[in-house]
Amino acid sequence: MLLPAALTFAVLVALGTWQIQRKAWKEGLIALLTERLAQPPSALPAPSTWPALNQAGNEYRRIQFSGEFDHGKESLVYAAASTFRPDVPGPGYWVFTPARLADGSFVIVNRGFVPEGRQDAGSRAAGQIAGRLEIVGAMRWPESRGWFSPSGDSVHNLWFVRDLKAIAEAKDIGPVAPFYVEQELPVPPGGMPQPGKLVVRLRNEHLQYALTWYGLAVVLVVVFGVWAVNSGREGVGEDAMQPPQRRSRSL
Repeated sequence: MLLPAALTFAVLVALGTWQIQRKAWKEGLIALLTERLAQPPSALPAPSTWPALNQAGNEYRRIQFSGEFDHGKESLVYAAASTFRPDVPGPGYWVFTPARLADGSFVIVNRGFVPEGRQDAGSRAAGQIAGRLEIVGAMRWPESRGWFSPSGDSVHNLWFVRDLKAIAEAKDIGPVAPFYVEQELPVPPGGMPQPGKLVVRLRNEHLQYALTWYGLAVVLVVVFGVWAVNSGREGVGEDAMQPPQRRSRSL
């Protein structure tokens, strides 16, 4: 009984400690993202530097650049409720559109959210802005398709993860940046697609989880202590009830 209890106690304490470490990591991440999203926009990194960019050092940086949307190559990415966009209830679609830079390269821009029924560009023609414009937004890196994520449907122009490589290949876009931009500005006429500034709203419940694991460890110690005391009393009682001959032998 002692060995299983000790192993269980060690596991519970380890889980609690892991949640404390996760809490520190999450708080650092929230502070980093909050700082980056509060900074004024900087210039778009030059295309020559794109291969050297990394996600850890650049994601959620706010940038500003001049580009021209190629609305004929927009893609729809299925959207549910968003952690970073509390103004988006979902379900609906993100409108991903390539923006051509002056040198002919492209940055794919998530222009914003459209609800079900507005995915057809003709239903929001006023928002299909023509010509070169100043775009402000935050840099994001593409998603990887999980085991249970459906494959993109290029025939129906529908994607289920933000897979820039697949979208660029399907739309024959290139050369394209390894990141995309979550557009904040400009807001198009008619408000569709609906851009917006990202807001840091990451869940941080690791302290609760840690207290739960530590609490279970304390409960285990109490239960084991009660069991040990009761077992000792039962052993003493049984020994006292033995006949004298048996007691002497046992001694």
